Amino acid sequence: MKKYTKWGIIVVITATLTGVGIYTFTPRENQELKQSEIPVTKNKKALNVNAQILRPHLLTDEILVNGKLIPDEEVNLSFETSGKIIDIFFKEGTYVSKGELLAKVNDSQLQAQLKRLEAQMPLAEDRVFRQNALLQRDAVSKEAYEQVKTELATLNADIENIKANIAMTELRAPFDGIIGLRQVSTGAYASPTTIVAKLTRVTPLKVEFAVPERYASQIKKGTNLTFKLEGKLNEFRAQVYATESRIDEETHTLNVRALYPNANGELLPGRYADIQLKQKEITDAIAIPSESIVPEMGKNKVFVYRSGKAYPVEVEIGIRTEAEVQVIKGLAADDTILTSGTLQLRTGMPVILDNIN
Repeated sequence: MKKYTKWGIIVVITATLTGVGIYTFTPRENQELKQSEIPVTKNKKALNVNAQILRPHLLTDEILVNGKLIPDEEVNLSFETSGKIIDIFFKEGTYVSKGELLAKVNDSQLQAQLKRLEAQMPLAEDRVFRQNALLQRDAVSKEAYEQVKTELATLNADIENIKANIAMTELRAPFDGIIGLRQVSTGAYASPTTIVAKLTRVTPLKVEFAVPERYASQIKKGTNLTFKLEGKLNEFRAQVYATESRIDEETHTLNVRALYPNANGELLPGRYADIQLKQKEITDAIAIPSESIVPEMGKNKVFVYRSGKAYPVEVEIGIRTEAEVQVIKGLAADDTILTSGTLQLRTGMPVILDNIN
């Protein structure tokens, strides 16, 4: 009995080992290989973009440049002759009128000469009168009469010359304006090169600026403009009164000047200005951001949004402002255009709209 039991155990063990060996060495399916053999489907990845719904609005064609305010007239005041300053009549920073006496240098010698010459006038005039009476009676020659007439004329000329020299000792305002800070004092010696003060006319003011040469033909006398100044919220209006006769060869710009009335003198020359020149206004214009246009082969295209995808549309453009471009043909109101990622877009590419303006 024990013998049969022993052989039975051996048979069971042998069968078990055989089964294990068969399982171990039987080829199994490679899961990684199977995964690599599954065909991969390439899904189109959607691009996140911004969009804008087109709505007709006012479009203004304008030129934006920088300029400065300069006085209508300005001059450094100085005497026409040399001498000691004996009086200064103006107060610094005040308004003076044309012809107003501002300062004077010593003219005592000239005044003495003038008195001496004027004292000779009665005698010279009497000689001419007497010589004329004698000439009427043929008592003197015509040459004698002409001689005394010449002496009288010379005396008159000398008097006028002295008066002119006296006038040169007076410093007068050549035009209405505001006189600045004086640079001399009473008692100082002045010459024609000595600056006494600066006189400035600030009503009106000139606005000086330059525009690129491509706009030169659009800027004419009478062109209106507005300008702003730092620290002031309101706009100021001026009008072009003159342009330079030629384009600057170095800067390729045209120099322009406009007039601002400055009636109450609130603005002072020397300030910089941000200038805006409006060229043309279009009501109900279809305009798009400049960055949404994609130039291609000499044409312009814009991507529009349709059913979740991007599609290119060829457009014809009109005027161009600093931020927008007018579309004349190719788009209509309520179209949705894509304004970002334009260089990555392709026909029919799925897109996701992040922001819609």
